[in-house]
Amino acid sequence: MSIPVKIYGIKNCDTVKKARRWLDEKGLAYEFHDFRVEGLTEDLIDKWQQTIPLTSLLNKRSTTWKNLDAEVRNSLDEDAIPALLVAHPTLVKRPVLEAGNNILVGFNDKTYSTFLD
Repeated sequence: MSIPVKIYGIKNCDTVKKARRWLDEKGLAYEFHDFRVEGLTEDLIDKWQQTIPLTSLLNKRSTTWKNLDAEVRNSLDEDAIPALLVAHPTLVKRPVLEAGNNILVGFNDKTYSTFLD
């Protein structure tokens, strides 16, 4: 694939490991961005929001989500999601795959095959 591929996640996340292993096995070049180390910006989240709904980025099954104050969880509106994700990058559902202007959240080998072939 000639389109630049970038994968965002956390290096010790099992789903990110599966996605990176899949990309490696297919011989696809990609750049990895560990947002626990390198962080996230609201500009990047806004860019993703052009393609996918913010609610699909927010991982409500994560430990980070469960540890948030109940008032924050219960009163969260879509306008507040970018700042929350920047403050707590581990709330992002992982991995986030960018291929050109296309964004894919999560990992499924069949979806990756369709998305990248």
